[in-house]
Amino acid sequence: MNFHEKPNTFVSEVNLNVADLQRSLEFYQSIIGLKVLEKTEEKAVLTADGKTPLVTIEQPSVVRPKQPRRTGLYHYALLLPSRADLAKVILYMINMKYPLQGGSDHLVSEALYLADPDGNGIEIYTDRPASTWKWEGKEVVMATEPMNVEDILKEDDGKPWSGLPAGTIMGHIHLHVAEFKKTEEFYCQGLGFEIVCRYGGQALFLSTGGYHHHIGLNTWNGVGAPAPEENSVGMSSYQVVFPNEGARQEAISRLTGIGAAISEVQGSLFTKDPSGNRIELRI
Repeated sequence: MNFHEKPNTFVSEVNLNVADLQRSLEFYQSIIGLKVLEKTEEKAVLTADGKTPLVTIEQPSVVRPKQPRRTGLYHYALLLPSRADLAKVILYMINMKYPLQGGSDHLVSEALYLADPDGNGIEIYTDRPASTWKWEGKEVVMATEPMNVEDILKEDDGKPWSGLPAGTIMGHIHLHVAEFKKTEEFYCQGLGFEIVCRYGGQALFLSTGGYHHHIGLNTWNGVGAPAPEENSVGMSSYQVVFPNEGARQEAISRLTGIGAAISEVQGSLFTKDPSGNRIELRI
């Protein structure tokens, strides 16, 4: 079952502002194992398969430092094809002695956490088979338990690391938001996602097609947290992909109906959630 293709709506790519493009390029290539798809003096598009953009990093001409307790990116999550791929990533990180923020078993998935040089959160994970996920009504059962690293490492095939596998995709994105009422309306009534988990009154998980989540939302930076300044280090936008033009137009109609603005920039359509997170609407 593929939750990241038609007829589902899903997240495909994230755009980040960084303080030092060269430093970030080195990290994303040598630590994360992404490849450069396109590059200019101030921007680089990164890929796993050599053709699909996953992460774009850009150094604005006047870049502002990241401020604490703002809305924006909590983490973006790269989904690996298999548990054996996760084993290889863990072994590589150990060999590189790169500081990790932790590893968790979420019941539906197993995930490794780290941050790039600018503090942008990254999750690298693999899904457990969807047939093993437990549902209580319309909510999927998720938890945060310690990762069984030894068990995962048994899956390694012994071949040398050669970067992230070509089948790596953007699995989901998790955002800091300022509140839930308007945010829920925006993502559910507007974009058309469904709530699949409410986590302790401080986090919401949304998806289409019965995935455990394409989008996570939390208020952990504080209810009423302000949006980051223009050109500040962090996420500048992310991409939501609709199955076809009809589905995108329906979403645009619903979004404008609840008061969300749509703008066109060089042929691309954008909107912002109530917390100022900028989203490109793609097909």
